Amino acid sequence: MTSPDLNAWIGRSQSIVDAMDIGHAARIAATLGGSAPKQGEALPLLWHWCYFLEGAAMAELGTDGHPARGGFLPPADNRNRMWAGGRVTFEGGLRVGVPAEKTSTVTNIVEKTGKTGSLLFVTVEHMVEQDNKRVIHEEQDIVYRVPTPPKLQGTEPAPDAQWRMAVEPSPVWLFRYSALTFNGHRIHYDFPYVTEQEGYPGLVVHGPLIATSMVKSFCHAHPDAQVKHLAYRGLRPLICPKPFEAAGCLVEEGLARVWAEQDGTLAHQGEIRFE
Repeated sequence: MTSPDLNAWIGRSQSIVDAMDIGHAARIAATLGGSAPKQGEALPLLWHWCYFLEGAAMAELGTDGHPARGGFLPPADNRNRMWAGGRVTFEGGLRVGVPAEKTSTVTNIVEKTGKTGSLLFVTVEHMVEQDNKRVIHEEQDIVYRVPTPPKLQGTEPAPDAQWRMAVEPSPVWLFRYSALTFNGHRIHYDFPYVTEQEGYPGLVVHGPLIATSMVKSFCHAHPDAQVKHLAYRGLRPLICPKPFEAAGCLVEEGLARVWAEQDGTLAHQGEIRFE
């Protein structure tokens, strides 16, 4: 059961307006690879995660580097926060240099018990509008985990891939993505903290960065496809600097299965619907 006090957060909403700075798009391209879009051109898929950033003051941060809880998101005291997965519908291109607005709403809070203990799942709905039209509709799943040793070993074998892309996560790559997303979570760049306080053997690769790699791998294999929807979830963390592969296969016309694998087992998985 979820605490009645936490249920009070359901329905909370906030909006962020972004100028969609073209210089920031160039910095994303320099980090993720590919060409930076020009003025008025659409961002590559999932680059919107590097925009609409909330800037909390240093005094408002918790010990983990995240903004202290109890504002827009529920407090979930003494738990470790992770990005668990989500669903993204692409309804139009989000263009660089054209102001846009993202409205976020807490839609669900539920407590579950998993193999690593008690888990609090928070679902946030995001709607991105540009020129008075919705261009992205997204649901993001955030999990708050009671501090316990993290699950690091994969158990589900990766399927046979029709395409794959090798990814070698470096500390600099993780640091730059943290900078691009204004993400202060210390598990991605602070080695003493992540190993001594949260029990990981090394820096943790961002969940959104893994999802972006899966979509990038699909787009390289299918350059003419128009991605309409992505559903994805994390199964276990990936630790820097050990390489992993973003791979996938076609399930049926207009539907692909995508995943991130390491040592032959799944770490993240998802589905892409496309035309």
